[in-house]
Amino acid sequence: MSDRGVLHLEEEILGDDYIDNISVDNLIFSMHEGKLKVLLAKYTQGYASNQWGLIGHWARLDENLNDAAARIVKQTSGVENLFLDQLGAFGQVNRYPERRIITVAFYSLVIYDDAKLVGGKNTNELAWFDVFEVPNLIFDHNVILSSCLEHLKYKVRHEPIGFNLLPEKFTLLQLQEIYEAILQKPLDKPNFRRKILKMNLLIDCKERQKNVAHRAASLYRFDLDVYHKLREFGFSFEY
Repeated sequence: MSDRGVLHLEEEILGDDYIDNISVDNLIFSMHEGKLKVLLAKYTQGYASNQWGLIGHWARLDENLNDAAARIVKQTSGVENLFLDQLGAFGQVNRYPERRIITVAFYSLVIYDDAKLVGGKNTNELAWFDVFEVPNLIFDHNVILSSCLEHLKYKVRHEPIGFNLLPEKFTLLQLQEIYEAILQKPLDKPNFRRKILKMNLLIDCKERQKNVAHRAASLYRFDLDVYHKLREFGFSFEY
């Protein structure tokens, strides 16, 4: 990476196959111990030196922006074939200290235990942070994160969202914790259970948790046909 402070995972001299004024920033989310987490990197060079930021990289001339986002997620978390969606473009004139750079932000949802974090030569640390306890981030990354959290609040009310954050079999409480973490408020347990089951989105596995200290809860899995239909056509799920 040059001393311009450009964010990317591998220390490299950018060749002609990169677009040097369009970057891709990824917000990689996961659930852990009932908390919504975001993956951040501490960088080692340039304007980003010794500071935390989102996972960023230049887009290549020969790849779509979605492909660039998927590449960076795979490089940092080891996860492939995941939920990935575009949040939007951020292009404030002074968002970068030296020159005009437009970044396109994507967000990804990954299962915590599936992520195998892999750093690059210009990062000395990758870590999960509670989304509401992040430090001051480089450039406009706090603004991007806040924008994405507001977007997730809308999404969770109109699309199913838990598939990429939960194991194949999960409890209703685990699903409720995702909604509570994103919406930032507690939900009435019986009411949530009634609404979510009424959607016919879940299939009862006829199994219970094993090796737990508390009363074992029933396990469910998503009906993928219903899940994808609800993602395509949407719904209104108010609390």
